[in-house]
Amino acid sequence: MLGIIGGSGLYRMDGLKNLREVSLSTPFGEPSSLVVLGELSGKQVAFISRHGLNHQYPPSLVPYRANLWAFKELGVKRVLAISAVGAINERFKPGDFVVV
Repeated sequence: MLGIIGGSGLYRMDGLKNLREVSLSTPFGEPSSLVVLGELSGKQVAFISRHGLNHQYPPSLVPYRANLWAFKELGVKRVLAISAVGAINERFKPGDFVVV
């Protein structure tokens, strides 16, 4: 299963079908949001909003370990983390896609 972590501005995923929200407790506390399970293009995915549904977690307080533990508990094997951060490199323009 693919786990998707939504960054700033991505609090819910459009296009998911057969949605189910799961509340999990981990040794590291609660994940930053409920885990949304669903299908995307016929594939099972799990989605977590990194900063919470109301953007209540600043970067220094995001429960990263709880988020990843929750994914592991649900059988996630790969994680795609999406972020929308600024850049100090002037060659990057709005809309550019960067792979680290």
